[in-house]
Formats: sequence, C-alpha cells, structure tokens
Amino acid sequence: MKLIEAKVIMKTIIRTRYGPPDIIEMKDFEKPTPADNQVLVKVHAASLNKADLFDLHPPLVIRMVMGGGVLKPKDRSLGRDLSGKVELVGRAVTRFKPGDEVFGTGPGALSEYAVAREDRLTVKPPGASFDDCAAAPVAGVTALQGLRKGRIKAGQKVLVDGASGGVGTFALQIAKSSGTKVTAVCSAPNLDKARAMGADQVIDYSREDFTKSGQTYDLIAGVNGFHSVLAIRRSLAPGGTFVLLGSHKALTGLLQVALLGRLALRSGKRICFMGVAKIIPEDLAALGELMGTGKMKPFIDRRYPLSEAAKAFQYLQEGHARGKVVVTMQPD
Repeated sequence: MKLIEAKVIMKTIIRTRYGPPDIIEMKDFEKPTPADNQVLVKVHAASLNKADLFDLHPPLVIRMVMGGGVLKPKDRSLGRDLSGKVELVGRAVTRFKPGDEVFGTGPGALSEYAVAREDRLTVKPPGASFDDCAAAPVAGVTALQGLRKGRIKAGQKVLVDGASGGVGTFALQIAKSSGTKVTAVCSAPNLDKARAMGADQVIDYSREDFTKSGQTYDLIAGVNGFHSVLAIRRSLAPGGTFVLLGSHKALTGLLQVALLGRLALRSGKRICFMGVAKIIPEDLAALGELMGTGKMKPFIDRRYPLSEAAKAFQYLQEGHARGKVVVTMQPD
C-alpha cells in the first residue's frame, strides 16, 4: 500500500486587496517547496519596513507600471526581512544546510515558513538573537550602502539627521563603528537612546536647527529629516557629502537632489541619493559581524505575535515607531 505524505499547514499573513492595515488576514496554507536556488526557512521572526506599508496600498500609477496588479495584488503575501532556521534547501544550494540559523530577505516573510534565494541570506551570528537579525536586513543594508555612497571614512565628522528610526539607528551605529565622530539629530524622547548607541553629540531638532548652528560636517546622512537640501548644503564642510537615505517628503527630497546636485559640485560638495538597497550576502555578513561583535545592536521598539500583524502595520503607519517593529513566530 502506498503511503500518502501528510501536507504540512502553516500560518501566513496575506492581503487580498489594497487598503489600510485592517485588510490583513492570517490564513492557513501548505508549506512551500524551495526551487533549486532557494532555501526554505522556518521563520522565527520578521520585521516591517516602510516598503511593506507601501505594499499595502501603492499608488495606482505604480501598480500600472510595476505590474503587481492594478485592482488587486497578484502576490498576496507580505513581508521581506526574516530570520530563522533552514528547513530544506534546493538542489543547487551550496552555502546552507538544514539546521543552519540564517537571516536575510524573502518574499512572504510574515509566515511560519518562507522561501528565500540563497544569495539573499547569510548565517546568523551566534551572539545575536533571531529578533535582532530579523530587524537588520533592509534597514541595515540601506544604512550601510548609503554611508558607503557618502564615502565614509575614519576621522570624519558625521551627522545623522533622523537618527531614531529604523534606518537611522543603523546609520548611527555603523558610522560610529567606522571610526567617525557622530552627531545624532532626533526628538527629545530619543536623545538618551542615541547616546546609548554611541552618538558623541545629540541635537533635539525641536529646539535647535543644526543647519543654522554654523557647525559643518564631512558627511550628512538624511534619514527622514525635514530640512531642505539647500539648508543642509550650508552645513557641509568643504568637500563634504550629503546622502539622502529617506525623507518624510520623499518626492520633494528627490527633486531637490536632482536639481541641486550639480550646483553643489561647483562648490566642491556632493549631494546624492542612496536609491534602493541591493541585498547581497556580503553586506548581510557585514551586518552580522557588527552584531556578533557587539558593535551594533538593532533597536526594537515593539514586538507583535504573527496573529497581531495588522496591529504591527498600524503602529508603523502611525509614524511614531522608534527603531524597528518585529513580528515573532517562534520564542526567541
């Protein structure tokens, strides 16, 4: 008699239409099978990024251009950042084996199991938790690649404008680990946190405008800051660089960078835009090394169980998250 293998059912977060966080549902699905170059991960934790909020309700023009579904999403899954244990590997996978602890990105990370490409993962450092590693991929790589684009080097004076959010907390710590003197700009409730993460100086943006202080910096990382590019240019030292990593007014910031970038070059200063982070194993490994050696500790604002993923999205959408929002599947 032929034995029939039982299907393994998992819990997964989906949305069947575009809209606010309350459209999110948790459903049962069959555990996926990895393709040749993929890894099946038993997810321990996932984290949310602003891009995940964007996925809930992208503008109509974006839906038309990107082909993700105009009236409703073609891909119903949600989430990118994840950490967990390798359950199964595809035939072409050489870097991982079942049982390995990993972190990185994979589509549909808000699930008990998710598949990820081999080159979107790296080994989890022993000294870091699954929650910390789930918080790191997109925000950490964005900060790392943005600072590199800003040509960061030891001995510089670096200012992080918007140092309390997801990308900002990583930018502050990566800059500090690079041997720079870091000034963190954030709100009053976050000043102590910025100091604890290594900031040499902190500025409460509600009481002081750093662009009017007369102080100059070799590198300014704009992470959800409110200042115009023209104002920031005044605060750049000769030969200094401003790199835009994100903004509350993203379109306005991009237009300013595009229009004023050439003008800044005439004064010997650089203005550039980070763009979309490219998730590569080398940069994930660099983040893992920083976490494993204690030079970087992801700041997690709140944790939610998978069953409360809609609440996690709602909290992130309100715009008050300090650091990262993590969704947990397994006890850490």
